[in-house]
Amino acid sequence: MANASAGRSVLSRIMQVLGTFDVDSAFLTVSQLSQRSGLPLATTHRVVAELEQFGLLERERDKTYRIGVRLWEIACRTPGALGLREIAMPYLQDVHFSVRQHAQLGILQGHEVLFLERLSTRNAVVNVTLIGGRLPLHASSSGLVLLAHAPGSFQAEVLASGLVKYTEDTVQSPAHLRRLLAQIREQGHAVGSGFIHPAARGIAVPVYGLKESVVAAISVVVPNDSAPALPTVRLLKDAARQISAALQAAYLPPGGPQSAGGGKYRALVHSSRNSMEFLEQHRKDHPL
Repeated sequence: MANASAGRSVLSRIMQVLGTFDVDSAFLTVSQLSQRSGLPLATTHRVVAELEQFGLLERERDKTYRIGVRLWEIACRTPGALGLREIAMPYLQDVHFSVRQHAQLGILQGHEVLFLERLSTRNAVVNVTLIGGRLPLHASSSGLVLLAHAPGSFQAEVLASGLVKYTEDTVQSPAHLRRLLAQIREQGHAVGSGFIHPAARGIAVPVYGLKESVVAAISVVVPNDSAPALPTVRLLKDAARQISAALQAAYLPPGGPQSAGGGKYRALVHSSRNSMEFLEQHRKDHPL
């Protein structure tokens, strides 16, 4: 691996180092970072020192490193995934309060669903979802909703890539998955009973952004029992409609009710009406 970094840009090396961290490896030494990234040890030392200087990595007393808070701070300024999370959170909290189990928000990332948020009640049913974690599209109710509304060419890629089996009820047949995706598009929701764990049922619906494109899925994980899914589906669809409306309001075009970039500003923060009015007035009184 001595020449693994040959010809790579500085940014590429930085991403190699940052990409070595995951949920199970949140604290790593320089030697581990070098081994996992494939970069020479000397190169890793230089990259890590610079990342630490800018607060993108932080060193612990035992000489391990973790992702720095500065990276989170920068990410929170984007109107992308984290902006979506801010807008969806009040409605997701309402769903969680009603089901008293798990409520979550996911987006499409590659052939997986990436979870931006998960709200859970103590002693709720088993759920393998983690904030910042991923699951295969075919096994998660959120993933199924996102896959059902993806282009046909992308669906074909997923079908051809192999379907991981978690339980006896996990969808394994491409033909079965195609039928299920068609059903989800027709009904507007997905139900995955025991797809990942026999005791758990996932129920999900799509969230729409601009031009009626599906940008996310909200879902719950509840006990896989005889309780009817329809009341929960209605609850999720109502929340999804409100999130979709809030998303569209956040991105109103210039010249609308939120002119001078107000739409972009609103996409970054979402709070009470009084708080939003104060923040918008403060922005006008104290322009950057």
